[in-house]
Amino acid sequence: MSLLRVSGISIEEEGRFVLKEVSFTQPELRKFAIAGETGSGKSTLLKIIAGYIQPGAGDVFFEGVRVKGPAEKLVPGHPGIAYLSQQFELPKSLRVEQVLRYANMLSAAEAETLYAVCRISHLLQRRTDHLSGGERQRIAMARLLTASPRLLLLDEPYSNLDMVHKAVLKSVVRDIGDKLNITCLLISHDPLDTLSWADEILVMRDGQVLQQGTPAQLYRQPVNEYTAALFGSYNLFPPAIAAKLLTNFGIDSKGRQALVRPESFRIVAAEHGGVAGKVQQVSYYGSYYELHALLFASVTVTIRTSASTYMTGDGLYISLAPADVWYI
Repeated sequence: MSLLRVSGISIEEEGRFVLKEVSFTQPELRKFAIAGETGSGKSTLLKIIAGYIQPGAGDVFFEGVRVKGPAEKLVPGHPGIAYLSQQFELPKSLRVEQVLRYANMLSAAEAETLYAVCRISHLLQRRTDHLSGGERQRIAMARLLTASPRLLLLDEPYSNLDMVHKAVLKSVVRDIGDKLNITCLLISHDPLDTLSWADEILVMRDGQVLQQGTPAQLYRQPVNEYTAALFGSYNLFPPAIAAKLLTNFGIDSKGRQALVRPESFRIVAAEHGGVAGKVQQVSYYGSYYELHALLFASVTVTIRTSASTYMTGDGLYISLAPADVWYI
């Protein structure tokens, strides 16, 4: 039995579907992420799963028990499910230890482990109005976890955090599953947050699940350009250009659009039979460079490389393997 089962969830507002027949299951301890553009229904779905919004149709089952919405119970929420929104609040001018003690249902040893996982042990005597945004978020998360939930829902947990606090929180979220055995489902608009963490990702658009699969599947085999764009840079060649380009690599274009990620192109020596191009632009991203190169005097491709020797105007040769082409 799955820990979470979402079945046919729909909700309408002002004559349009915010969510339409959304269904998926999440096994225990399998890390799920939801990706999609702003307005795709991600946050609404999370609140329905938590029991804070009443769906118009469909059901959510947690450990086999139907999650009731606020129209069916006096106090919204469901036992065993914790939800951290983007607008979390902490009591002002209290010590962190006081805030956590109020909600704590753990033994002293369990609480100590939780505080270590959340990286807040050193903050217990600090006042809540003397914390950074990242520290406040970890305190709010720890407060939810003192109730020992089995499912933690995180709504854009990494938004508005600097790189340092974001890295810390990513480690915390990973340890919540690995060390506390709590299943997590999160929303994030940043592909680096989901691709490196999730076991499975749901892509949403206009209130519907567009694609579901592993990070590698969604990155390498997106169902369309929308999904491709959510997870990073890409080259998309119309059928005619795809046929012209791929023939040079001995690849059948199948008469369809061809998608190639920038890192899939390989820069090779001229004698190895690559396609000739000229560098039009060089962009530096720290751990890699992106080159915009012109092929056949009319086709522009984006190439990702660690080589730092290329400059605008340089010639190069590229190759491509059949396995690195996806057709949509």
